[in-house]
Amino acid sequence: MTMIRKILIANRGEIACRIIRTCREMGIQTVAVYSDADARALHVEMADEAVHLGPSPAPESYLNIDKLIAAARRAGADAVHPGYGFLAENAPFARAVIEAGLIFIGPPPEAIELMGSKRGAKLLLKGIPVVPGYTGDDQTDERLLAEAERIGFPIMVKASAGGGGKGMRQVNAQSELLAAIQAARREALQAFGDDTLLLERVVRDPRHVEVQIFGDKLGNVIALGERECTIQRRHQKIIEETPSTALTPQLRAEMFAAAASVGTQLGYYSAGTVEFLVDSDRNFYFMEMNTRLQVEHPITEETTGFDLVRWQIMVAEGYPLPDMDVYPAGHAIEVRIYAEDPANEFLPAAGKILRWRSPSEVRVDTGVRTGDEVSVYYDPMLAKIVAYGEHRAGAIRRLDHALSQLQLLGLRNNISFLRRVLLHPDHLEGNITTNFIAQHPELLVDDAPPPPAAFVAAALARSGLANLDVAHWRNNPFRPVRECFQYQDRQYVVLLTPHGVGAFTAQLDGQTMTVQVERLSDDDLALTLDGHRRLVTVVADGEQWWAHTEGNAWAFNWVTPLPEGKRSAEIEGSLHAPMPGQVRAVFVEIGQQVGKGETLLILEAMKMEHRIKAPYTGVVTALHYQVGQSVQADAVLLELRPSE
Repeated sequence: MTMIRKILIANRGEIACRIIRTCREMGIQTVAVYSDADARALHVEMADEAVHLGPSPAPESYLNIDKLIAAARRAGADAVHPGYGFLAENAPFARAVIEAGLIFIGPPPEAIELMGSKRGAKLLLKGIPVVPGYTGDDQTDERLLAEAERIGFPIMVKASAGGGGKGMRQVNAQSELLAAIQAARREALQAFGDDTLLLERVVRDPRHVEVQIFGDKLGNVIALGERECTIQRRHQKIIEETPSTALTPQLRAEMFAAAASVGTQLGYYSAGTVEFLVDSDRNFYFMEMNTRLQVEHPITEETTGFDLVRWQIMVAEGYPLPDMDVYPAGHAIEVRIYAEDPANEFLPAAGKILRWRSPSEVRVDTGVRTGDEVSVYYDPMLAKIVAYGEHRAGAIRRLDHALSQLQLLGLRNNISFLRRVLLHPDHLEGNITTNFIAQHPELLVDDAPPPPAAFVAAALARSGLANLDVAHWRNNPFRPVRECFQYQDRQYVVLLTPHGVGAFTAQLDGQTMTVQVERLSDDDLALTLDGHRRLVTVVADGEQWWAHTEGNAWAFNWVTPLPEGKRSAEIEGSLHAPMPGQVRAVFVEIGQQVGKGETLLILEAMKMEHRIKAPYTGVVTALHYQVGQSVQADAVLLELRPSE
C-alpha cells in the first residue's frame, strides 16, 4: 500500500474546501492552487499551503496542466485530487499527473477517455439500454439535419464531451435545428475544446436518476444508491435527493446492476456516477457516465454514512473496498445555491457578498464567506445545503427551514426560488419531471413586496436612529425622519418619529406602528412592531439596501429627495451588458435594420452564452465592441435607433 501524505487540490471553491476537511481528518497535508481572482478565497486560507497559478481566466490557471504539475512538484505533493469540473474528467491531465510520478486520485485515464465522449460511451458499452439517436462520425450539417428528420422531433442536440448542460439544446422543429447545432458547437468548443455533437430522441416527461458506483483496483465495483436529479434549469441540476420516488424495488435493482456492469466493463476504480433517464413507463436509458466525484455526492454520504472523498484517497493508496453490503437509510435532499436571478432567465450575478451566514442545523458545503467577490470567470454555484431526515417530508421540512435561516446578501440568488420549488404541492408529492420548472413559470417570480419590518429596519439603519444611546438622546432631541426606498416599480416612504432610546412611531403605506429596536450587532436588529418581535439583518452597498427577515431577503434602493434628470435619447437607445463578460459573436453591422427580438450579439459570462436581443425594431447606429473583447457590467454594447 502507498501512503499519501500531501495532496494538491486542482480545483477551487466549495469542492476544494470539502476535500481539505477530509484530508485534515486523515492527517494529510493539503496544497491549494489559486488564480488572481481567488487570492483571498476560503480554500486558500484553509489549506496548509497554496500556490499561485496565474491570471483569473481558467485557461490560464485552473485549466493549465503544466502549471498544475509544476505547482504539485514545487509543493512536494504526493498526489493530486481533481475535484469536479475543470480538469476532473480530462484524460491527458490524469496521464500527466501519473507521468510526473504523482498519484491521481480518480479513475484510470483510459476510463476517463472512454466515457468522456457520450457517443463513444454508447457505442462501447454492451447490454446497457440507450435512447435512440445518432452517434455517427459524420458531423456535417447536412448529415445531422437528415438524421434529425429520421429520428423525429422534438430532438436533443448534445455536446459529446463534457456535461453540465453546456452545448445542449432541445429542438422542437426542423426550422430551429441549424441554429441550435451551430450554437451547441460553439458552446461545446469553448467549454470542452471538442465540438462533436450527438442527437437523441427526446424522452417526454422523464426523470433523471443516477447511480453512484465505487470501484477498487482489485476489480470490485459496488452501487451505493441512486440520486434523483430531476429538478433542473438550463439542463443543470439544482435539487437532488435520495432515494428516488420514481423507483420500484425491481427497477432499482435493475438500474444498480446496469450501473455496476458499466464499471465492470471499464475496469473502473474510484468514484463514478452512471446517469439514466427514466420514462413514465419505468423504462430506463443510459445517458452518460461521469468519471469523477459528483456535486451531489453529499446526499449519498448522508444516507450511507460513508465519506466518498476518504474512499477515493484510500482506493488511490491501493486499499480494497470494505467487504460489506450497503443499505442506505433515511432520506437526504440537497439544493445548489447560485448567484443568479431566476426571474431573469437565471442570469448569473457577480459582485461582493455583503453578508453570508450559514444555517447551523444542516450540512453546508461552501467556499465563500462575507466579503468575498463572486467572479465572472467561474461557475456561479456558491454552496450546497444538505438536509437529512428519517423520511422525505422530514428532510424537506428541515431543508426549507435551513434555507429560511441562510443569509446571502449583496447578490441576486436562487434561495427563495428553491424554497418555492421545495414546497410546491407536486414536488411534495414526488410528481416531477425534468420539465418541472418550465411547467411552473409562476415559481420564478415572487410578487410579494418586502414586509414592513424590512423597510423600517432599513430606515432606522440609514438614518442612524438605531445607534442612539441615552446621552445622545438627552442632548440632541430628534425630529421625525423621512426615508424613501424604491422596490421594483414603486416607492415606499417610511416616517420615523423618535420617542426615546429605541422607541419610535413608524408610518408606512398609511399604517402607523409602534417600534422598539435593539441593535444586536453591526448588521442585526431585534425589531418589535406593534408587539411582534422579529430579527432583521440590514446591510448596504452604497444606496442599495439589503434586508433579511421572516425567512427571505430583499434588495431595494434609497431614493434621493432631489428630482432625477431624464436620460438622454442616446442612452435610452443603448443596449447595456447585463454583467461582465466577453463578446463571443456579433450578428449586425452599423446601418443594419433589425426586428424586435432579433439576436444582435452573444455575450459569454460564467460559462454560459447570453443573447442580447433587440427590444424594438430599429437601425443599428453604433457598435462599441467586437468579437473577443471584454466588457464590464452595464457597458453600452451597441446603439439602436427606433424605426419611424
